[in-house]
Amino acid sequence: MSGHIEENSTAQDGENIVDALLNDPSVLAQYQKELPFDSKLQAMANYKQLPEPVKRRVRALKKLQFRSLEIESEFYRELHDLEMRYADRFAEQLNRRQQIVLGSVEPTDEEADWPETTESEVELANLLREKTALTNGAGGQAGDAPQSEQQLQQPAGPGVPGFWLTALKNVDLLSQMIRDQDEPILRHLTDIKVITFSGEQSGFVLEFHFSPNEYFSNSMLTKHYYLRMVPDPEHPWDYEGPEIVRCSGCEILWKAGKNATVKVVRKVQKHRGSGQKRTVTKTVEADSFFNFFNPPTQTIDELGSDDEEIEDLLQSDFEIGHFLRERVIPRAVLYFTGEGLEDEDYESEDDEGEDGDEDDMEEDEDERVIGQLRN
Repeated sequence: MSGHIEENSTAQDGENIVDALLNDPSVLAQYQKELPFDSKLQAMANYKQLPEPVKRRVRALKKLQFRSLEIESEFYRELHDLEMRYADRFAEQLNRRQQIVLGSVEPTDEEADWPETTESEVELANLLREKTALTNGAGGQAGDAPQSEQQLQQPAGPGVPGFWLTALKNVDLLSQMIRDQDEPILRHLTDIKVITFSGEQSGFVLEFHFSPNEYFSNSMLTKHYYLRMVPDPEHPWDYEGPEIVRCSGCEILWKAGKNATVKVVRKVQKHRGSGQKRTVTKTVEADSFFNFFNPPTQTIDELGSDDEEIEDLLQSDFEIGHFLRERVIPRAVLYFTGEGLEDEDYESEDDEGEDGDEDDMEEDEDERVIGQLRN
């Protein structure tokens, strides 16, 4: 009992010290030099030393700021509703895209009347021309080019084969999720759609549509993302618009022996006494794109300080879902052709210096998080 009282007394003493530091300018000024240098701490310390009438006015400014955030959240909610009202108009274009991709219709001459050569293609052609000149100069076979032209003239099947698989693989963020066993399954991917919903809970659904296949019986796999439209009560100043706070996947009805998210591991065991050997098999989780449909179930708000790994997984998942919704799905053809990809800039090692090493470390960390997301 006495230990409990002593513990409460210690906690109360700690609170008293904090109150003294934050509210007594003389105490704060005395210890300010001992605080670790941090621009945020420094700014807060300077604010606490202001006269009380000034701080009272600042509190009024904060209340005005919070009201502005409430108005901003109303704007984003109306914008979300506006997206829903325009959904049908976008759907007409996206449905036509699906028909052309699947080969159920052939585009008219008017629909196909779009310039083939772009600035990026001219740049690619110049690069290939330089490479070809170098190859020929080094004794390469110049006769390879006509063969390539013959290949281009070969009859093609209906639609655009491998449209979605190619578009996904062309995006670095997504290609890291796709494993060898996933590719034949993703060749059955016929469309990805975004469905926006509103009401008591706002968000969006990613619908992955598949043709009949030997891997699972689902015709559609879904991923729901739930948005917080208003400022977080505990961290209102972090508000920059709607943010994803939770996601949920769906059950994949795998057919026997076709589950891409598991693998069978065989291990030979030897008996210590007799020396006899036996083979033991065990089913373990495998890296797969389809782990995307089995995310952590917690919301960001439910996570504690010990859940940093889960938070990293969720943040990576949210980033992928947002990127699919905002970029890949509405602009899929540009990711299929490569025109939607950001240009890669290469710098010499001398130019990078210490910053280059730091970037490498950040990239390694990103790859680690994406790898965990697949597990």
